[in-house]
Amino acid sequence: MYLLDESKKKCYHSVMENLETTNQRIAKNLIYYRKAANLTQAELAQKINYSDKSVSKWESGNGVPDIYILLKLADLYGITVNDLVGEKSSALPPKKMSKWRRLLVMLLSSGIVWLVATSVFVLLNLILPGKGEWWLAFLYAVPINAIVITVLSSVWKYKITNFVAVSVLIWTVLACVYTTSRIIMARLGNDDYGRLWLIFLLGVPLQALETLWCFFRWSPFKGKNGAKKDKESGTKGEKPPKA
Repeated sequence: MYLLDESKKKCYHSVMENLETTNQRIAKNLIYYRKAANLTQAELAQKINYSDKSVSKWESGNGVPDIYILLKLADLYGITVNDLVGEKSSALPPKKMSKWRRLLVMLLSSGIVWLVATSVFVLLNLILPGKGEWWLAFLYAVPINAIVITVLSSVWKYKITNFVAVSVLIWTVLACVYTTSRIIMARLGNDDYGRLWLIFLLGVPLQALETLWCFFRWSPFKGKNGAKKDKESGTKGEKPPKA
């Protein structure tokens, strides 16, 4: 009986040591990937909708995030869950592009759009001089440029830039439709442009929908839900270490 109790104790201590080692390993990986992404504990907590106290608890080895949070972190860092919980990372975290490089990419992308528009304008004027409204190439370049900025700002999560780009896209597309319609009507001999301005009324509900979408997508109340989850899981009362 005594030997059996000793065996149980050894088994218990072995399990607890392994659990502690696993927690510390995961904690080190969490710290490593967070710092590699140039994020503080508060910034990371905001991105995953949890409190910085929870992040502090995980990184101190006093707890382990559940599988849902591990998946969210892996997606955020561009790695796998195995990289977060394994002894050795199978892949290095992707280097975060600096703000200046992102700005340069945006400017270069916009420059390419305008270069193409200018090339089209010049070529059409050389091939078919005076036979069309070739200046429309510049007008059409505006919404195309807005699409490029929208995609880039979505990838890099630039909220304000994304909102402005989509707004520009909405109104410039309507402007293109309005201008093209006027030109077509003029060529057909129809001078009744009076009601064409009604096209711009379509922009009002579209702009309202975009504003509502952005509000619900970036709602500041999400953080409160994360804090509520932390209270339920009993993660209060811990001071986060310095990030």
